[in-house]
This record gives sequence, structure tokens and C-alpha cells, in this order.
Amino acid sequence: MNMLRRFTRLTRVGYFVYHNADLASRKHLFAQLWKEYALSDRRYLTRDSFVCCVEALTAWCFGPLSFLTSLLVIYDSPLRQPLQMLVSMGQLYGDILYYATYFFDEAVYGATYGRPERFYFWVYFVMLNGFWIIIPLWLISQSVLATSNAFQVASKLSRSKAK
Repeated sequence: MNMLRRFTRLTRVGYFVYHNADLASRKHLFAQLWKEYALSDRRYLTRDSFVCCVEALTAWCFGPLSFLTSLLVIYDSPLRQPLQMLVSMGQLYGDILYYATYFFDEAVYGATYGRPERFYFWVYFVMLNGFWIIIPLWLISQSVLATSNAFQVASKLSRSKAK
């Protein structure tokens, strides 16, 4: 299920990155999904440089790394923890910047990117993007604890061998 979710996100985001220039005129299912989401943030239909760059990074860098991380989880590889932390930090950083640029433009320039109905703001913008803050935070804390435990065990073994 996790792999399916990663694949869907990669293809959906990849579709946006590849077709952002003419997204508004497209009829494909993914184009319709992006146009619906753009009701909460029209930057997706205006080729906003930040949105295009952060989505490209998500699709072409963090997407494949997410697949690799999933495989490392399946095979219980010790490389899972550092890669999981790297991908999660990248996702968290991108989402924080996404929120920050939205609110910065609103506060400084008076730019509003969403429709006036609060539904689009709270459900599409806050809730759907909130998952990409909560999940990475949870995965980062999981990796920090696992890494810390591994270093504790290694330290104990090192001290016991020195005696």
C-alpha cells in the first residue's frame, strides 16, 4: 500500500511538473485533479517558480528516493534510517517553504491564492498538505530514535570490548 501511495504521488506530481505550462487547458484526470487543487492555491495554474521547482524536486528526487526507502524497509536494511530521514527532511522542508511563501505573499504583497470559500483553504490547503508535515515528522522521530539506539548499543559494545 505504501508503494502504491508513493507511485501515485510520483506520477501525479510528475504530471504537474511535465505539463505545468498548459495544465489549465488539459483534460486528463491528473490535470483535472490539479485544477481542483488550484482552487486552494492558484499558483499551480500560474507557473509559479517556487511551486514548479519544489514539485520538480519532489517528483524527480524525493519520489525515486521514496521508492528506494520503501525497498530498504521491506528488506530491513540498516540504510533505511538515514535515507528515511533524508527524504522526510526534504519533504518537511519543502512543505514548510510552501506554506511560508503562501503566507509571506499574503502578508507582504496582499496576494491571495485561494478562493474565498474557507472549505478550499482548510481542507485542500491545510489538511492535505498537513499530512506532508505530520508524516515526515513522525518518520524523522522514528529514525532519530532508531539511530540513537544503534549508537547506544555500539557504544556499550565498544566499552565492553575495551575492558
